[in-house]
Amino acid sequence: MLAWTIYISFFGVLVLMLLPRDDARSARKVALLTAIAGLAVALIGAWQQGNPGEITTITNHAWIPSLGANYHLAADGISLTLVVLTGLAAIAGILFSWNIEKRTKEFFAFYLALIGGVYGVFLSFDLLLLFVFYELTIIPKYFLIARWGSTRKEYGAMKLALYSFVGSHLVLIGLIAAWVVARAQTGQATLDLVQLSQVHFPVGFQRWAFPLVFVGFGILAGLWPFHTWAPTGHVAAPTAGSMLLAGVVMKLGAYGCLRVAMVLFPEGVVMWKTTIAVLAVIGIVYGAGVALVQKDFKFVIGYSSVSHMGFVLLGLATLNSVGLSGAVLQMFSHGIIAGLLFAVVGRMVYDRTHTRDFNNLETMGLNKLLPFAAGTFVVAGIASMGLPGFSGFVAELQVLWGAWQAFPTAAIVAGVGIIVGVAYTLRAIQKAFYADAPAPDPDDEVEAHHPLPPVSVPERLGAALLIATSLAIGLFPNLLLHWIQPCVNSPLFQHLVKGGAL
Repeated sequence: MLAWTIYISFFGVLVLMLLPRDDARSARKVALLTAIAGLAVALIGAWQQGNPGEITTITNHAWIPSLGANYHLAADGISLTLVVLTGLAAIAGILFSWNIEKRTKEFFAFYLALIGGVYGVFLSFDLLLLFVFYELTIIPKYFLIARWGSTRKEYGAMKLALYSFVGSHLVLIGLIAAWVVARAQTGQATLDLVQLSQVHFPVGFQRWAFPLVFVGFGILAGLWPFHTWAPTGHVAAPTAGSMLLAGVVMKLGAYGCLRVAMVLFPEGVVMWKTTIAVLAVIGIVYGAGVALVQKDFKFVIGYSSVSHMGFVLLGLATLNSVGLSGAVLQMFSHGIIAGLLFAVVGRMVYDRTHTRDFNNLETMGLNKLLPFAAGTFVVAGIASMGLPGFSGFVAELQVLWGAWQAFPTAAIVAGVGIIVGVAYTLRAIQKAFYADAPAPDPDDEVEAHHPLPPVSVPERLGAALLIATSLAIGLFPNLLLHWIQPCVNSPLFQHLVKGGAL
């Protein structure tokens, strides 16, 4: 059932390409219906899943027998969590792209192709298949930024593509090395993730293969100091592109770190866990600190994503059940909240005011001109700060508790990052929406009779969807934890937890 999330997305691409070039209205409807169908299939598939702690094979057919590569799609609770996140992000991104008029069908075709590739990564349990889907996502995200982006869009698209290619080639080198070593040990050629996880790779091999694969995936996860593509790409991308970059594309990297690098090389991660924790904490504090001094509204959210993804990587480095569960929950939570923040900044504010500069926004009194945008950003900001009631609170609490058990000093420093996060969020709220704007000139008829366009119905629906999701997980975290925790406690990950306790 879950495999249809991939097929439906690419079928939507095909339908879009058959539409007349100027039929923007139909293109929007096809894209939205495709995304809704993808989420519906994801939810039905999740409901049909038996034990989320077990890996349930969806389909498994020989693909390249000489390499031991199969078309193997499967799912466990972690996959389900991220597949549902992808479905929600896809719908929200389309609702916030309802105003796209320039080459509409091409825009949504690239958009759905990116979504299909993301679904494929989260469901692939063959490493070559996972790598192919991972590479497939690079092309549509490049064109989404380069053609429909704004500030330095060609530079941002090229930088993201280059970083992605460098990272994926590091991953490829590590996977080829693992395939060669495993074949020499077992006499069997296989790229099946579960089978390779049962091979005991030599410790000396894991010492260099683990950081190669982890950093390769970590680049896309915003791992400091390889994070610089993220703020640039977020700012250059169109609103839906920013939402997908922060919402699901960065999660591809974190997912690869956990699912591939850490599962294949458990002794490697034990050797490098302290280094990962240090880099994660630097990312948390650095991202928050840089966000605090930005003048561009979108750069604030871009650097905040680097900071929040640092919590994901810190949770992974803890190697305990609480931290790992928190890391996966933080992937979901950040995907929802960051998407909402980018939607407010990019669609509700920038598309109407044509500026993201705080100096300009302070003079507009946006809380009166765009009260729905102001209220939504306040709610999203509260969620981003990790206040109780929203998903971010549960996720960051688990990461910090796990970090306290593994790296108490890192947990304390990460706590400083949270405080700085509160500061840059309140600063952004005040400067963008609640600054003391000068009183309008009663003689200026142009200013008095040209209000900003109101927030549209699709935008309100998209905001409601993301806020409701964050609240639902914040109030009832077990909705996801009953998928995530059995996975973390499953045999596939237990050797990680045991290794972390040594």
